[in-house]
Amino acid sequence: MFDLVAGFTYSQIVAACVELNLLDLLAEGPQPIEMIAARLDLPVAGADRLLRAAAALKLTERLDATRWALGADGAALRGNGGIAEMVAHHRLLYADLADPVGLLRRGGGGGQLAHYWTYAERAGEGDGDDVAAYSRLMAASQPLVAQHIIDSYGFGRHRRMLDVGGGEGRFVSAVAARVPGLALSMFDLPAVGARARAALTAGGIGDRVEIFGGNFLEGPLPGDHDLITLVRVLHDHDDAPAMQLLRHIHAALPAGGRLLIAEPMAESKGAETAGDAYFGMYLWAMGSGRPRSLGAIAAMLAAAGFSRSKPVPTPLPLTVSAIVAFR
Repeated sequence: MFDLVAGFTYSQIVAACVELNLLDLLAEGPQPIEMIAARLDLPVAGADRLLRAAAALKLTERLDATRWALGADGAALRGNGGIAEMVAHHRLLYADLADPVGLLRRGGGGGQLAHYWTYAERAGEGDGDDVAAYSRLMAASQPLVAQHIIDSYGFGRHRRMLDVGGGEGRFVSAVAARVPGLALSMFDLPAVGARARAALTAGGIGDRVEIFGGNFLEGPLPGDHDLITLVRVLHDHDDAPAMQLLRHIHAALPAGGRLLIAEPMAESKGAETAGDAYFGMYLWAMGSGRPRSLGAIAAMLAAAGFSRSKPVPTPLPLTVSAIVAFR
């Protein structure tokens, strides 16, 4: 119970380490506390308090009376760019959760996090700067998710794949690297698609991926794809627009085509708190969407016209679960 109460304090210690680049500093090698304090622009007493707190979380490690080093979990955090991006991004979420009752009473209108979705309201008519922050966050946190999905599902059985809501193309890039013979397309708002085109071209696969621009809630979606993927997209939308999206996908798929949905899901065994607790409050602050269980998604797929669906086991449900639906 104490850990539940103290969790916010722990997360703020992590945030301070990331904001001050403490872990990068210690990755250079063991440092005396006076040098650490000077480079972080902290008083020695403040640096000592932070280093001790971080050591309790295994982010740092004390070597002797004066020197500090990078801890095991600090090295793990530093090695995952997506986690560091999320820590920085969570400043907005923490501000919203400073008054959780007030946030809940707003009726799902969202808090400070909601500004990340303003570009979607304009159906892509804004410029690339509107989507840069959210696209960077999704891109940084995508690699591990992408590998788990590709490890769990046989993409090689398909002829042509369309990734809907593909962002900067990280998932398409990961599939391209692992499944050489698969034709690839992605669909997103025009401003997002422009960022994807630049990223894919820089990655040397710009000529392999066809990019379609538009609003997937308005439809229709491009046809001639026997696999459509939704990676961390469905849970961002409330039930009515989510159903609209599923119906657009159903209409775009040929007979026998498949839809693969991959995202963190509610009631996932071993990851229950990540579902309704974390993502439930996060999406409420975003002002759109909710975490859904496999059963809830299966019911929505049936209502959208899909003949059947089945879960796709993944190695780490905390990160991503998956379900495939058949046209």
